[in-house]
Amino acid sequence: MPRPAMDRSPMPNPPLNLTLQRESEEPLYRQLIEQIRAQIDGGDLPGGARLPASRSLARQLGLSRISVVNAYSELRAAGYLSATAGRGTFVAREPIAPDLAPSQRPTLPASQRGASIRQMMRLARRPGVIDFSGGTPPSEFFPVRYLQDAINHVIERDGAAALSYEAPEGYSPLRAAVRDYVRAIGINCRAEDVLVTGGAQQAIDLVLQSLMRDGETLVTADPTYLGIIDIAEARRVHIHGIPIDEEGIRIDALEQALDQLNPRLIYVMPSYQNPTGHLMPLHRRRQLVRLAARRRIPILEDEVYREFRYDGDELPPLKALDESGVVIHTNAFTKVLLPGIRIGYLVADGSYYQRLARVKQAADISTPGLNQRAIHLLLERGVLAKQLERNRLELRRRRVAALAAAQRYLPAGSRWTAPDGGLFLWVELPAAGPSAAETFIAAIQRDVAFAIGDLFYTGEGGGRALRLNFGIHKPDRIEEGFKRIGEAWAALVAEYGDVERGAVL
Repeated sequence: MPRPAMDRSPMPNPPLNLTLQRESEEPLYRQLIEQIRAQIDGGDLPGGARLPASRSLARQLGLSRISVVNAYSELRAAGYLSATAGRGTFVAREPIAPDLAPSQRPTLPASQRGASIRQMMRLARRPGVIDFSGGTPPSEFFPVRYLQDAINHVIERDGAAALSYEAPEGYSPLRAAVRDYVRAIGINCRAEDVLVTGGAQQAIDLVLQSLMRDGETLVTADPTYLGIIDIAEARRVHIHGIPIDEEGIRIDALEQALDQLNPRLIYVMPSYQNPTGHLMPLHRRRQLVRLAARRRIPILEDEVYREFRYDGDELPPLKALDESGVVIHTNAFTKVLLPGIRIGYLVADGSYYQRLARVKQAADISTPGLNQRAIHLLLERGVLAKQLERNRLELRRRRVAALAAAQRYLPAGSRWTAPDGGLFLWVELPAAGPSAAETFIAAIQRDVAFAIGDLFYTGEGGGRALRLNFGIHKPDRIEEGFKRIGEAWAALVAEYGDVERGAVL
């Protein structure tokens, strides 16, 4: 006999037992996610059950509808819910990890937890959007004419050699130029200690591949550079965030983590950190290097924003303070000259260097020779120095505009620190009111975007933080963009009030 067809008709709306703590620091939409997920895990919401429409649930709970939309979106990305156009939102019929108890089910990695947030960030690339979400300087900073001249000169001078494989370690004259450059900031090294890479991102990846195995742990500041989170996940490496203060990674918390986790690597960005813009002071740098030397744990020092200094004294990199060879220094010409050329470098000692060079050769044989030779020629001609002088003057002007606009337009009670360099203003929204994700959704409707703080945390956190790349826009666009963000937040606050006045509780 034929098997009876499975009944796919929607189940009746189950009761939702939701209790939101409005005084909690955890955003309301995150509380909503956790409580719905707990009811699905516990069987109170079976597969196929229809959830209330977002507008209805928002009215019932006295929330902004955007909070419910964002919660449903993240639960769909995590596989807990499904949605059908015109029919509604349902609990997924296939349970997640059914053979495991809820407490044993694996937590989603950071990049998957942020999947819906990343989807929202794609909206920032729409034409006409004032986009503060990127991590690079503006394209008008790039010396395109100088590059064109350099490439033509290199091909004319070197011919086919410029298009052949270089040594895996890099083009020798460029390695020597990097040696001279880092010696000027206090790093005592030889050209033989320099490894040319495909940008700083490849440099970071090479270090993880060379020094770590699957399942081992690295520690970093929390929040941290999004790229290190992505690379750690791709290389199956555990990443653990260490709390920060305005001087960077906290040494007391780091020392405790070293005792408990036995990590194999410390990753830090001492100068104008992405995303916070913090500058690690000299005393904290010394403490960090001494701790790593004492524990014999390598530090990967990422200095890609170092050259964007426009106030204060220049501080030595960690590698300049390193007497035991525990620091691996990386930087790149991608931020200060040409992002698309993808030329970076590592400076490392002894056995670290040998392992890095072997992995580099296996990864891509060599970094493109034409790009290396063109960058070397730009350094010889003094283009980098000219660019840095111009960039610093213009970034200082844009920072002034950003701080004034933040004071004028961002919500009362927001907190930020004026950066001495870099590209970013890290803003903490008031504890009461819309979250960063909610503000983003309202802001994108006004054609302005920013990076949401959640993206930069190794675990939970950043729900009320925004990263604003003020360096990418001229002052008039900064003014207009910050104004739109403030208007978006204010509109949400008004919507909260309207919902609360008419809520059915």
